[in-house]
Amino acid sequence: MTIPTHQAKPRRVGARDLLAAALDEGSWSSWDGPPLRVADDGSAYAAELAAAAERSGVDESIITGEGRIRGRRVAVIAGEFRFLAGSIGNTAAERIVLAFERARREGLPLFAAPSSGGTRMQEGTPAFVGMVKISAACAAFKEAGLPYLVYLRHPTTGGVFASWASLGHVTVAEPGATIGFLGARVYEALYGQPFPQDVQTAENLFEHGLIDAILPVEALAEVADRALGVLMAPREDLPEVPELPKEELPDLPAWDSITRSRREDRPGVRALLRLGATDVLPLHGTGQGEYDPGLLMALARFGGAPCVVLGQDRRGQTLEDPLSPSGLRVARRGMRLAHELKLPLVSIIDTAGAALSREAEEGGLAGEIARCLAELVMLDAPTLCVLLGQGTGGGALAVMPADRVICAQHSWLSPLPPEGASAILYRETSRAPELAESQRVRSLDLLADGIVDRIVAEHPDAADEPEAFCARMSQTIQHELATLARLDPAERLRTRLSRYRGLGVG
Repeated sequence: MTIPTHQAKPRRVGARDLLAAALDEGSWSSWDGPPLRVADDGSAYAAELAAAAERSGVDESIITGEGRIRGRRVAVIAGEFRFLAGSIGNTAAERIVLAFERARREGLPLFAAPSSGGTRMQEGTPAFVGMVKISAACAAFKEAGLPYLVYLRHPTTGGVFASWASLGHVTVAEPGATIGFLGARVYEALYGQPFPQDVQTAENLFEHGLIDAILPVEALAEVADRALGVLMAPREDLPEVPELPKEELPDLPAWDSITRSRREDRPGVRALLRLGATDVLPLHGTGQGEYDPGLLMALARFGGAPCVVLGQDRRGQTLEDPLSPSGLRVARRGMRLAHELKLPLVSIIDTAGAALSREAEEGGLAGEIARCLAELVMLDAPTLCVLLGQGTGGGALAVMPADRVICAQHSWLSPLPPEGASAILYRETSRAPELAESQRVRSLDLLADGIVDRIVAEHPDAADEPEAFCARMSQTIQHELATLARLDPAERLRTRLSRYRGLGVG
């Protein structure tokens, strides 16, 4: 997906031009009936509606229907700004609701492309309150587990941005688009000064983790196809993937694994996705104003198995910028996506530890760890955890609870880095290797203690054979996801809770 490097000038593409660019040629079919009667004959508003229809070539600010993207049938809601600034009155609101309802009945993914100044002032409060029924219809559609993709066009503001435009599972925007809640003209009239520049831009929203990417219209079909390739893939009856033969692993000291896991050239989550997954679609941020480069979120497929991936990215974590509370809030967005889309969740642990700072404390780090643990252990989707490298502290544990846990041979899990444990117990760090051994942090100990279920061998070190190692790890992930897909959901959750209830007492 495109990452913006500068603010582009918006193109103001009309609804029909957008459909021509995004949909397969000749596939569009309208769902719209005649507009509702919202203006008295001969009234000024009736004249405005007629002039808007003549100018824009459409009969309302919203058109709905269906088409195909790379052969896949999709429902579509598209805004037309040239019709009274794309404002949403009673007819437009009803069309949006009917489109959500029909798409839900027919089991179609929905692609929305708003372009609007917000509520139609000519229709006042009844149109304004229509935001509620639109949001309800959108929520009911998503509750059915159907994908909702949103493309924010120039401009998207007001009540549209504060309702159905902000509820997508995946949300991207047009380069340079003006996107925001408060109209700049209204702000200036109320406060007597111009609204700050470059706040309500697609690029600024991306920078603050509010949208997933910036995309030109020409890239929409490709990215939507990739997203739907994951989101509409079968969850059940996945092809069986052979289980890797178990290997006799050498009984190496824990410190050996710890030093190997810290190699800069060790393959991390990005290498695993690049070498072991397909249809990878990175997502960005919490959708609520935050992101963390240390936590990667993506839609992807391992073999035939679609999933949401949450991966602690070793490349994005530094001593100056370790995993933050924002990263755990990104993780919780991934958990919500897995729940809403009924997709398996694959969490990948590789962190030297979450932030230890005033900012982390004030940002609610402990609370975010707690909420991640509680939500993940109770998640109704199948869950698989991959311990890929370093597993330090609460930041690692926060994304570990899962139906199945697999680990790389030289990965490890510990309440603190061994140096920290040594400092607590002995007031110096030189006894870290001894502490690593006694705390049972290495993969063989985790397996013996029932914390992990399977170890993926390294020959002798993942950093020395990244492609072969990622292929083995990918095959193991595929095998586990196919196995989880065949389990009864209620029994799967009971087994998960029983697993963690029994730890430490066996």
